[in-house]
Amino acid sequence: MKLAEIEQTFHFEYPTLYKQLEQDLMLDVGEYGSTWYSTVFPKIKDHPTLLLHSCDFELLSVDAVNQALEELRDPQDYRNIDPHFCFVPFAQSGAGDHYCFFFTEKTQKEIPIVFLWHDCNQVDYLANNLQDFIFRALLTDMSELDIENGASEEEFRANLNNTLTTHLRYLSPKQARILETFFAKEIKDYEVIAFKGRKELHRGLLDQNELKAILNDVIALDTLGETFEYSTSH
Repeated sequence: MKLAEIEQTFHFEYPTLYKQLEQDLMLDVGEYGSTWYSTVFPKIKDHPTLLLHSCDFELLSVDAVNQALEELRDPQDYRNIDPHFCFVPFAQSGAGDHYCFFFTEKTQKEIPIVFLWHDCNQVDYLANNLQDFIFRALLTDMSELDIENGASEEEFRANLNNTLTTHLRYLSPKQARILETFFAKEIKDYEVIAFKGRKELHRGLLDQNELKAILNDVIALDTLGETFEYSTSH
């Protein structure tokens, strides 16, 4: 199945960038299953597909998108999504929440990206468009070396280097320069204030304050950090 078939079936048009990603095989992640990590991942990890190495991000195949769209639009679906809203998922978290194009607020130039929670009546604004979302995800990745799962600095840098190689062409020159600048920096330790004031040690190429400042400056989303409910029946 191709994106064009999804467009015809559900009567919308994907942004040009997403279609370009399909043409460049950046959406070709195969079919997930019990052997995906041992058979498919080794073939694509050095030439990463869209946000392959990003934390808690699983790109959906086109067939999976088709299935998810049918579920989201089903009046009997447990989420009871307001039919006024048009969410088109393209990825999911490990818990099953969806990253979506939010066509309800489409303008001539932009289709916002939102995060649709599956277990609570909430949608989070993430970016004005797909390009800004990719930049946000990559910059966030640079701020988080996965200490809990024992990731090494060498693996962290290798994954970032491979990702920048396949992704920078889809970003603006300013966004690409920012990522290249931080990639050249040394990894540092920093603290994050967590639940009830508890301090957590993090490692990365930039800290959370730097991350927030850059996102506020570069992607300039008025609704960044804002949420809304997707159902009126909860």
